[in-house]
Amino acid sequence: MEKDWQQLVSRAAEQAVVYRHRLHSRPEIAFEERETSDYVAETLKSYEHLQVHRGLAGTGVVAVLGEGGPMIGLRAELDALPMQEHNTFAHRSQIPMRMHACGHDGHMAMLLGAARVLSQLHGQSPLSGRVCFIFQPAEENEGGARRMIDEGFLDRFPLQSIYAMHNWPGMREGVFGLKIGPIMAAYDRFDITIRGTGAHAAMPQNGSDTILASSALVQALHSMQSRKSPMEPAVLSVTSIHGGEAYNILPDSVSLRGTLRTFDRATRESLLSRTRHITTGIESAYDVRIDFAVTEGYPATVNSEQETLFARDVAVALVGEENVVFPVVADTGSEDFSCFLEKVPGSYVWLGNGPKAGGCTLHNPNYDFNDSLLKTGIGFWTALSRDFFRRMSV
Repeated sequence: MEKDWQQLVSRAAEQAVVYRHRLHSRPEIAFEERETSDYVAETLKSYEHLQVHRGLAGTGVVAVLGEGGPMIGLRAELDALPMQEHNTFAHRSQIPMRMHACGHDGHMAMLLGAARVLSQLHGQSPLSGRVCFIFQPAEENEGGARRMIDEGFLDRFPLQSIYAMHNWPGMREGVFGLKIGPIMAAYDRFDITIRGTGAHAAMPQNGSDTILASSALVQALHSMQSRKSPMEPAVLSVTSIHGGEAYNILPDSVSLRGTLRTFDRATRESLLSRTRHITTGIESAYDVRIDFAVTEGYPATVNSEQETLFARDVAVALVGEENVVFPVVADTGSEDFSCFLEKVPGSYVWLGNGPKAGGCTLHNPNYDFNDSLLKTGIGFWTALSRDFFRRMSV
């Protein structure tokens, strides 16, 4: 049986390369993944024993294998990024300003391959539970996971646990990284507007200098964490400043925007409180008015203990303990799989992509998913599902 499983995984990995290249060449962005959704759904329908569901969050695709018992969820993302690809290989993007620069094409291909293998195994010996294959739209900034949940995903598909896997550039190829607790940061956006009285640049005494005030504010915000709570992991970055159009006019307003990344709610609230306190001080010192608005994004991605230890054990059995990093160091990037983990216990797992992808950075115009990972990812998903049912039946 073990030999049969390995052969099925190997054949599925060969086909997954075809899936991956097709998906990479036809990328679509958040909530516009109609062609991608069609391709995923038709591929799933070509397998036996799967019930395919569509329409959650618009373009989402969910397939269920099995008829009863506990249900495990495995999630991949449908969306690409709004950027121009610089690669020249045959499977490069055919759509201007659209690119799979985060490896979601590989994630989909691995999950499609796993669905193929598990459906074949189910035909030989029915699983003692259900596998829910989740192809989620709009992970990149637009909150597709939250929308799926809001539209009743968990009512229709009552999961006992849920897992996701992300390729991780810079980590050695085929190595798994896992961590109990926060592994990715919460993400908030902020907008700041500084308003004052405009004046001639040669006569600044006649106005309130919003440029100077904005400079002071940026410096204060960027030093806030290191000087107040250096042991609390968090990042606040001002990423955009706009004010003024002329050489000889001090503008009456300056706009700033940026992002805040934190790993727990208390740190987030503390930083936001300190930011408001600083803006009040800048208002007084520079005779300006400051509007500060926060848009809450994704929560921190927090892995549950039992599910993470289980995923680690599966990874160790698959690739050996020397190829599993536990715990990895948490990353300040963000991931909307966190919304699922707020509702269902589970784990977010990294899989090393190696040094072969666009300078080892995600969201890079030269990035490409490493096809050598497809077999490892398919093997992990199928082993995780089989062991999940074995564990549940004990």
